[in-house]
Amino acid sequence: MNKTQKQFSLIFIALVGLILLIWFISGSEKNTASSVEVSAKKGTFKITVTTTGELEARSSEKIFGPSPTLLREARIWQLKIDDIIPDGTIVDSGDYVAQLDRTELTNKLKDQEIDIEQFQNNFTKTQLDTTMELRATRNELINLRYALEEAQIAVDQSIYEPPASQRQVQIEFDRAGRSLDQAERNYSLKYEKAVANMSEVATALKKKQSEYAKFIELSREFTIRAPKSGMVIYQRDWDGKKRGIGSSISSWENVVATLPNLKEMITKTYINEIDISKVKVGQPVEIGVDAFPEKRFTGQVIEVANIGEQLRNSNARVFEVKIEVNEYDSIIRPAMTTKNTIITEVIEDVVYVPLEAINTLDSIRFVYTANRRQQVVAGKANENEIIIRYGLNEGDLVRLTPPEKPESFRLSLLPDDILAKVKEEDRKQVIVPAATEPAVERQQGDQKPQQKVTQGKRRGGGARNQ
Repeated sequence: MNKTQKQFSLIFIALVGLILLIWFISGSEKNTASSVEVSAKKGTFKITVTTTGELEARSSEKIFGPSPTLLREARIWQLKIDDIIPDGTIVDSGDYVAQLDRTELTNKLKDQEIDIEQFQNNFTKTQLDTTMELRATRNELINLRYALEEAQIAVDQSIYEPPASQRQVQIEFDRAGRSLDQAERNYSLKYEKAVANMSEVATALKKKQSEYAKFIELSREFTIRAPKSGMVIYQRDWDGKKRGIGSSISSWENVVATLPNLKEMITKTYINEIDISKVKVGQPVEIGVDAFPEKRFTGQVIEVANIGEQLRNSNARVFEVKIEVNEYDSIIRPAMTTKNTIITEVIEDVVYVPLEAINTLDSIRFVYTANRRQQVVAGKANENEIIIRYGLNEGDLVRLTPPEKPESFRLSLLPDDILAKVKEEDRKQVIVPAATEPAVERQQGDQKPQQKVTQGKRRGGGARNQ
């Protein structure tokens, strides 16, 4: 064989080897793709509802703004937050927290000062007028007393005069006495009037000064301080927005911030109306905190809303659920996002497989196992797996993906006695014996199991059709 023939032979052998290698690799990939199998497991099966939530303190002390009563008396209805310490700041009792806008109050204080000055001037004027009037009246009384004494002297000296002169002098004496008596009575009335006038202006001045003192007291309350030590958390408005700098508080709802009790935390979440029937008070919960993925906590449902609501920017109807966190950890803080896995039901000692393994043909459910399609009776399901009531045993291998030629796999049906047993079990779940419950309770019992069966069917129907 010459050199050229040897080169062609080597090239031919290399090409054949390359083709065989490509065929082997592609065949291996197909076999791998078509043979994704898992074993049926047996053990405890958990049915859960998973949702996100937000941590908050179960109890907290509110940090209030100025007194609502003083605000309403001052006719101040809205107050803007000029300054506030950062959200999450640790403070001690008496530490500075926030400062409110004083503009409106300052203007009212100036008006009060002007009013007080006017009332003070009016008080002084009334006092001077009263003093002058009473002094003039007292001088008049002194002159009348002198006139009475002069008349008395004239009467005493008239004993040697004719009777007519004596009578005239006596009349003058009597007139002087009556004038003095009338003047004394008038003085008493004027004095009482002066006292009343002074009391009136003094009361008005005191009232205005009391109002001004309340304004000064209110002014001091515009600087907000912590009532005790703790972590400052901004108060949220009705729309969920936090009250920071520039936000407003009112005289009816004057909470600036809160001091939560971090040792007792809850997570508040919302469950959609499809799953809310599964959630009950007292159910255990597995809690994860997004900020600390390595941390795991436990909890339990403590409150389930009876009435649904519609969240903003969403058309879904949801129900508020509160979950108590059992453990305390100083690293968790209010407003952190949580992942809550509510364990709604625990079923012991059952066989289960991934949801992907379930296939349907008409009304028959089956799995691909070995070289056949095995009919199965499925039970309840969770988010990833489904219970196999009949048709599989622990350790049986099932395919998660259908084979290339599924029609080549024969369909192996369950025996009739097994199917009859399934129907009987389903019938017992739906029908409650009349001897064990009153009529009303029996009707409720009929509805609840029926709902569970319906939900189980609905979940099973969600499996992939084949």
